[in-house]
Amino acid sequence: MAGENILIVEDEADVQELISYNLAKNGFKTICASDGRTALQKAQKHKPHLVLLDLMLPAIDGLEVCKSLKKDPATSQIPVVMLTAKGEEADIVTGLEIGADDYITKPFSPRVLIARIKAVLRRHSEKSEKDDQPLTIHNIHIHPGRHQVTVGGKPVQLTSTEFNMLHFLAKQPGWVFTRYQIVDAIHGSDYPVTDRSVDVQIVGLRKKLGPSGKCIQTVRGVGYKFKE
Repeated sequence: MAGENILIVEDEADVQELISYNLAKNGFKTICASDGRTALQKAQKHKPHLVLLDLMLPAIDGLEVCKSLKKDPATSQIPVVMLTAKGEEADIVTGLEIGADDYITKPFSPRVLIARIKAVLRRHSEKSEKDDQPLTIHNIHIHPGRHQVTVGGKPVQLTSTEFNMLHFLAKQPGWVFTRYQIVDAIHGSDYPVTDRSVDVQIVGLRKKLGPSGKCIQTVRGVGYKFKE
């Protein structure tokens, strides 16, 4: 894991220096930014392995930076760890809902910081490997490489958006995802997906899957999950 580039987005010079020192001591390479606008520019240029993002920033705040990173296909897969003095639950939930992978509140222990960063990088690496593997759940077989789906051995024709949606939900059975999280995971270009149109896509997907469409379950007031 040593050698990964970490983009540190922190406007307090002493905190930035402390984080950079501890990351370097543990074998990481660091890139620093002191405001949101510079952070987005450096993320585009360097494509870091992870962004350590403070929420209270000048110019563009951390939540807006995170949202921009996750909406841009060039940076959407970069994991984001929020670093903030804000301990309010609402700020943490908002950050996680728009795509952050983890959060650490100030003051923090450098050892805990390093451990959490390593854990996020490890999960991200495992997830990337998992995304390429064929998946069979119940009687549905999904082959990402071939972009093919079969139900009970019979091929099912899905649009790019429907395929990505099915694959996203089926990879993590039992996990509940909001409509926004589902939208964020879809990169199909054949349909302009919005949070409201997720419901329409789910209806169409269930219909194409036939009786197996019941595996996609509605969680009232939250979103959807794939049956365990």
